[in-house]
Amino acid sequence: MLTIQSVQDWMVKANEYMQENKAYLTELDQAIGDSDHGINMSRGFQEVVKKLEQSSYDDVSAMLKDVAMTLMSKVGGASGPLYGTAFLKLSMAVKGKETVDKDDIAAGLDAAAQGVQQRGKSTTGEKTMVDVWAPIVTWWKEQDEIDAADLEKKAKEAMESTKPMKATKGRASYLKEKSVGHIDPGAASSYYIFKSLAEILA
Repeated sequence: MLTIQSVQDWMVKANEYMQENKAYLTELDQAIGDSDHGINMSRGFQEVVKKLEQSSYDDVSAMLKDVAMTLMSKVGGASGPLYGTAFLKLSMAVKGKETVDKDDIAAGLDAAAQGVQQRGKSTTGEKTMVDVWAPIVTWWKEQDEIDAADLEKKAKEAMESTKPMKATKGRASYLKEKSVGHIDPGAASSYYIFKSLAEILA
């Protein structure tokens, strides 16, 4: 299900969404964060695409490791370490695999979600990107085969579920009740990552 080519396509697609929605992510972050999420994510994924175009890989794991390292060094704020951790854990979970199938991806996404929770000291229901990653992992494991349209739909529902939540983590937590009614920026950028994955799996 995932090959070197499809991972590259996934990152190209994710970058397109980060560029197209840079202003939207910034707007979300202006409401409950520090206004830089759109800029950080668009810069980070632009650098990822550049890095992948300049390099050649023997396996999916090595490519995902470069994605992780690039995000860690190029995305500012809290998001760089969190997204970097997610892709690093995903890379480690598929190490040594020629082909990466549905179950390998499930294990990788699970490791990624756990890595993000440990790094951010967060759990579900706290209005963070975890509220997209964790439900996607649960959903993925329940499927006999992955339907791309359902994956996109599930990710969108997960992102929208952060709107009524009260933030208890990160800068948004300072706003307490005022954070209610806004989609979490990290949940939104995570949605674009899964939307782009759905499109390359379709």
